[in-house]
Parts: sequence; C-alpha cells; structure tokens
Amino acid sequence: MPHRTPGLSGASSTTRHLSGDPIRYYRPRGSADVRRLVDESFQAFNAGRLSEACHVFADKMLDPANDTTIGLTVAGALTPAGLGGCVIELMERGLVDFVISTGANLYHDLHYALNFTLHRGSPFLDDVELHEDGVIRIYDILFPAQVLLETDAYVRGFLARQAFAGPVSSATLHYALGQDLMTRYPGCERHSVVASAAAAGVPIYTSSPGDSSIGMNLAAHELLHGGGCTIDPNRDVNEVAAIILDGTRNGCLILGGGSPKNFYLQGQPTLWEIYGIPKGGCEYFVQITTDQVVWGGLSGATPSEAVSWGKVNPGMLPDTVVAYCDSTIAFPILCEYVVGSEHGRRTQRQLVHRREALMAELERQARSRPKARPAGAAREAGE
Repeated sequence: MPHRTPGLSGASSTTRHLSGDPIRYYRPRGSADVRRLVDESFQAFNAGRLSEACHVFADKMLDPANDTTIGLTVAGALTPAGLGGCVIELMERGLVDFVISTGANLYHDLHYALNFTLHRGSPFLDDVELHEDGVIRIYDILFPAQVLLETDAYVRGFLARQAFAGPVSSATLHYALGQDLMTRYPGCERHSVVASAAAAGVPIYTSSPGDSSIGMNLAAHELLHGGGCTIDPNRDVNEVAAIILDGTRNGCLILGGGSPKNFYLQGQPTLWEIYGIPKGGCEYFVQITTDQVVWGGLSGATPSEAVSWGKVNPGMLPDTVVAYCDSTIAFPILCEYVVGSEHGRRTQRQLVHRREALMAELERQARSRPKARPAGAAREAGE
C-alpha cells in the first residue's frame, strides 16, 4: 500500500513512524481465567462495578426467559484501538441486536475492511513532524494519511455504484455499505464491524451522520454529482423507537456516552412523551465510562436520573450499573465474560430486515392514541 500523501514527505519519512506492531481486531473467546478473575478478584470499587456489569449482561440481559432486545452504543475511538473485534463477536453470537455509533468509529472500521494497517505508537511524538511526514495520530495509534484518502475513494466509489430511492435511515446506508464491502472484499466480515453487521442482520445507526468522514463524503458526492445518499434523521429516530417498542424487555450496553448514548435512551421518551405510548423505560442499563456525574452530564445522565425522564424502568434500578473504567480495558473483559457465560450465544434477531414491519406497528399504535392537547388549551376553553 503506498504511504505517500500528496504535498507531504515521501514513503521513507512516513514509514519511520510506523514500526510499531499492527493493531488487530481482538476477538474474545470466553476465557475461563477472565471469568475467574472477575468473579473472585473484582470485589469492590470500580472492579466491583465492572463485575456487576458483567453479571447484569450475562445473567439477566442474555437470559432467554427475559427476552431482552439489546442495543449497543459506541463513542470514543474504539475501532481504531482494535475493539471492533469485540463488537463483531457479540453481533455474530446474537448478543447485540442493534448498534448506535459515532460515524468516526464506522469510518475507521472501513480501514480494516479494506485491509489497511494501523500501528501501535506513542502519544508523545512531534505532531508537526508527523504532519510533514504524512502520518495521522489518534493518541498512540498511527497510520499513513494515504489510508484516509483511499478509504474516502472507496466511499465515493460505493456512492457512485449504489442507488438510493430517496432519503434513507443511516441503518439503510450502513447495511448497503456492508453488503458492498462483502462483495468487493470477500471475507471482510471477519474483521469489519460494518460488514459483519450486514451479515448478521444488525442495524447500525449513527446519531450524527455529518460528523465523520463518511458524512463528509456523502456531502461531497451530493455537491459535486447530485443525488447520492441523504440520511433522514426522522427515520432514524422512529426506527430506534420502533425497535424499543417491539422489545419484550430492553437493555443497553453503553461504551463511553455522548450522542449515541442519548440517541438510544431518547427512544423511551419518544414513545411516551411524543406518541403517548406508555412503554415504561428500559429494564437493563450498563455503561462503561470515564465521565463523572459531578460535571452535570455523565454523557447523558446516571440511570437513576434517567428514571425521571422515563428512560429507565424505576423498578429495575438494581439491574443498572455504571462502571467508571476505560472502555478499552473494561469492554474486552466484559466480552470475555459474557461470551464464556451460560447464555453466550442467542438466535440473531435480524432486526435490519424487520424495520418496515416495526415501523408500521409504531405508526399503528401512535395513531390509535388520543391526540395531545396543546399547552394552554384547557385555559383557553375556560376549564
């Protein structure tokens, strides 16, 4: 793969920074040693919370008797760090039913699908020198700038090949993208979240479609060529709400927080507040984060605060846990634990193929509810 970026230094200058080991997608195998570590050593403080998170996910969310629809939200640079393999393993095993991710995680996942290499490096390098030599740095992850240009070229080629009949949900875009990857790069579903999701029938949504290089290429295609693909955020909101409405029980695994977290959690208020459908809040809530509640956000509230919004079922608070850990450490541990658990494999729900039926049911129930009266209507009526 060429490493030279136009206008920057040549290949020899670029490659001197790329001597670190390649970053690979790690696939958890259900290690008995990790399960023993969690059960016997993780007893208090954040280790205790991570142990609780493992048990809520493995023993309750995955218990067939609870029939839980599970959403995974992904924020932070997790695919560049090699965490995409954990996501792939969960999807293939039916342990995650839909995903909400930042667009950046999906874009950087494409590098793996296209067989480009990201390298381990140092966070203490001279970034001016890296820029001059055509090397991109994500903390301690390094790769040639040419990877961005060639990934962009693939996305533009995909848009030229793919015809969309009007605006679509981001799940439709990502499903088509995954299918195209599998056609052009056979076997890439083994090391690409986007391709693996298409193979497993897992819809992937992004809460901010324009906030990534995928969105940048969509915008460029429309500007330069017209048409292409327009993401309909209304469709995304309604599809996620329809999936939640369909769930017998609902549970979320939240990595980081940010917009993907709230995009999942707002599904319950969409139902009760907007459509008047009293779903009752999600039953299981697991978050791995380094944010803190004292700053007023925690990337969208604690589970107890979320109860006040109708996002979390108040009767299920014992089944909600926030582990204050780095996702790049805690998520692989949790995955090893759940993959090796009694319920480490489920039948895939294939929700990407059921969206039209789920949307029809959402519309049916929403139209059957009494229309909400505008604010002040009672006073104006003299009541």
